[in-house]
Amino acid sequence: MKIAVSIHGTRGDVEPCAAVGLELQRRGHDVHMAVPPNLVAFVRSAGLPATVAYGPDSQQQLQGDVFERPDALTAAAPADWVRLGNPLNALRKARAAATRGWAEMSDTLLGITEGADLIVSGTAYQEIAANIAEFRGLPIAEVHYFPVRANTQVLPVRLPPRLVAAGYAAGEWMHWRLLKPAETEQRRTLGLPAARTRPVGRIVAADTLEIQAYDPVFFPGLVSEWGDRRPLIGSLTLQMPTEVDDDVMSWVADGTPPIYFGFGSMPLDSPAEAVQLISDVCAELGERALIGAGFSDFDAVGTATHVKIVSSVSHAAVFPACRAVVHHGGAGTTAAGIRAGVPTLVLWVAAEQPLWGKQVARLGVGATRRFAASTRDSLRADLRAVLAPQMAERARLLADRMSTPPDSVATAADLLEKAARNRRAG
Repeated sequence: MKIAVSIHGTRGDVEPCAAVGLELQRRGHDVHMAVPPNLVAFVRSAGLPATVAYGPDSQQQLQGDVFERPDALTAAAPADWVRLGNPLNALRKARAAATRGWAEMSDTLLGITEGADLIVSGTAYQEIAANIAEFRGLPIAEVHYFPVRANTQVLPVRLPPRLVAAGYAAGEWMHWRLLKPAETEQRRTLGLPAARTRPVGRIVAADTLEIQAYDPVFFPGLVSEWGDRRPLIGSLTLQMPTEVDDDVMSWVADGTPPIYFGFGSMPLDSPAEAVQLISDVCAELGERALIGAGFSDFDAVGTATHVKIVSSVSHAAVFPACRAVVHHGGAGTTAAGIRAGVPTLVLWVAAEQPLWGKQVARLGVGATRRFAASTRDSLRADLRAVLAPQMAERARLLADRMSTPPDSVATAADLLEKAARNRRAG
C-alpha cells in the first residue's frame, strides 16, 4: 500500500512518525513523508528517502516571529500579546503565522497522495490533510502526542462531559476562525464545497483513527473514556544513536552519575546564563551536569570540570546512566526519562509542556516549574527534591509499567495498516 505522512513541527513531532514510517516501509509499504524543510535531511538519513519539504521552517517558527518577543523563553505568555498593542494587530500576526505557506503545503500533499491508500497527519495543519483526504476520497489517521480532543481527564477540575465537550468545541471554532480564510481558499481550489462546520468536528465525525502516542500511565482514565477510537499505545521513537554517545558514556563512567539537562528544540534566550546557573547549583550540590545543547548556542569554552556540554545524546543510551533528567517537558523526552527509571524535573517553556510536568508530579516521580520562573534557589530546591531516595525508587517502579518503543511502533503500524486495508476493502 502507499501511505502518505504529513507531519509538521519540531523533531519531537516528526521523529515519532518517522519511526512508524520506517516500520511500514520495512513491511513492504510505499511510504512518502512531508516534513518541515529543516527536518528533511534528518528523516531521509533515518532511512525514508521519499521525503519532501512541507511548509515553513519549524525551528524558525519556534523562535517566534509572530510574537516579536523580547524573551525567547516566554513565547506563549499573555504578556507578549499585550506588547503587540492593538488586538486586531495581534490577530493579523497570529493568522499570518498560522496559515503561512498553506497553499504550497496543500499542493505538496496533493502531489504525494496520488495513488495513496491512507493519509497520516498530526494535529498541526490537520485541516490541510483533512481537505486533501476529502478531495482524494481517502481515510485519514492522526497521531497525537497529548490529549488534544475533548475529555474529562486533563482539566484541573472535573466537569460534566457535556460542558467539557462544549468548551472544547468553542475553542476549536475560534481556532477555525483564525484559519478560515486559508482553508476556504484551499477548498475552493480543490473544488470542494464551502465548509459549514469546524475542521476538527469534521475529522471526528468521520470516525478518524486518532493514535495517542503516549502511555496510559499518564492518563489511565482515557483508556475507558476513549476506547479503541483513540488507543493509547505509548511513545514512538527511532532511538537513534548519536556520534557523541561513546564519548559521553566514557565521561559518565569517569565519575558519579550526572544530572542530565536538555531543552530539545526550545530556544534559550541566554544559554550562557543557563549554563552558569546549572554549573553553580550542581557544584553546590556536589553533582555533575551533562547538558544537551539542542538548538541553543551553548559555548563549552571555560566550562567547569563537573559540567559537559554536547549537541545531543541518545536518550535511550544515556538517561539510564543519570541520577535525574531535567528538561522542557516534551512528550517524547518525558517518556524517555521515565522509561529510564530516573526522576524527572520538568522546567517547561510553552505549549502542552506544563501538562507533562503536572503528570510527572502527580505520579510522584519528579517535580515541575516554569523555566522562566526558575532561580538559583528554586533549582537547588527542585533538584534536592527529585534526588531524594524515595523519588528514585518510585521512578524505578514506574519504569516497569511503561510501554517499550518497539512495541508502540509495531502497534501504530498495525493500526495504520488496518485503516488503509479497510479503505481498500470498502
